[in-house]
Amino acid sequence: MKPVPKPWMTNLPNYEPGRPLEEVARALGLDGIDDIIKLASNENALGPSPHALEAMRNEAARMHLYPDGGCYYLREALASQLRLEPSHILPGNGSNELIELLGHVFLSEGDQIVMSERAFVIYKLMAMLFKAETVAVPMDGFTHDLDAMREAITPATKLVFIANPNNPTGTCVPSDALDRFMDQVPDHVLTVIDEAYIELLPPEEQPDTLRYVREGRKVCVLRTFSKAYGLAGLRIGYALGSDELISLLDRARQPFNVNYMAQVAAAAALQDQAHVEATRRMVRDGLDQLAGALDKVGIRYVPSCVNFMLVDVGKGREVFEALQEAHVIVRPMDGYGLPEYVRVTVGTEEENARFLDALVDVLQAV
Repeated sequence: MKPVPKPWMTNLPNYEPGRPLEEVARALGLDGIDDIIKLASNENALGPSPHALEAMRNEAARMHLYPDGGCYYLREALASQLRLEPSHILPGNGSNELIELLGHVFLSEGDQIVMSERAFVIYKLMAMLFKAETVAVPMDGFTHDLDAMREAITPATKLVFIANPNNPTGTCVPSDALDRFMDQVPDHVLTVIDEAYIELLPPEEQPDTLRYVREGRKVCVLRTFSKAYGLAGLRIGYALGSDELISLLDRARQPFNVNYMAQVAAAAALQDQAHVEATRRMVRDGLDQLAGALDKVGIRYVPSCVNFMLVDVGKGREVFEALQEAHVIVRPMDGYGLPEYVRVTVGTEEENARFLDALVDVLQAV
């Protein structure tokens, strides 16, 4: 008897990640990856936190043991740093797992989510998984239009996703706009504020979204160790919310969803604020380097506040493929409805220079 999938699963599109170095090397017939630079997935060009590396080396011999299913020590460390209670925190296997858990808890057929039309595509893919409708709201330029998103809410809306800073546009919503939205959002809606890139902003520019958690608002704040702390390969993020929300998400998660190595590395990385500061400096200098060079040759881009930039190259997919032939991996943006653009991650000074040189050569040829 042939297994019959759920009908809507056959139409669910695949997420297109940034191509791994090894995959590109195989495609290009190269013996290794040393000559390829990857600026496609907004990874931290400085690498992992040194504190995390030391912690992982110290604990490597314990990988035969199951991890702490409740992430006790990591939750305690996060609670101390964020001035929250451990019961307000749920670690997950990257932010993606936590987004899916929100779907398990809140979404059914006929429900709706509201998001910006140019925000993280996983929100829409997750909604499709649960047969929920996605209401995609046009942006104000390249920034979330929170007033329009509030107007798009209906009685069927269960979740509103606000990516801030936003991927893939690199733009930020100011604190006063967030406050106004939170004051006006209807009681039947959970606001999900995805702050994957928040630590890359200077502290004085980071909206105080944790205040909403302390006040008991209907909010879920998502954060990750992938970006500022350089632990993308470990898949470790966390959700912040009320005791009730965290308890519901905890019921939906799988046992041992956060592996032991990720837990010890994340707890150690939290203590490494020097690495976060160095990352911020690298991002600031890299954005200046990219903007200055692009301005000089007249290539348009979207000014960014984090470690990536949208660059208007005219034919995004074609330029992406040509750059790959030049051993530079970026991200095409046609999947986000931006076929003219590629997204480039801020790398080291040398990596940024290689991208810029290759881009000029490619644009002259296409």
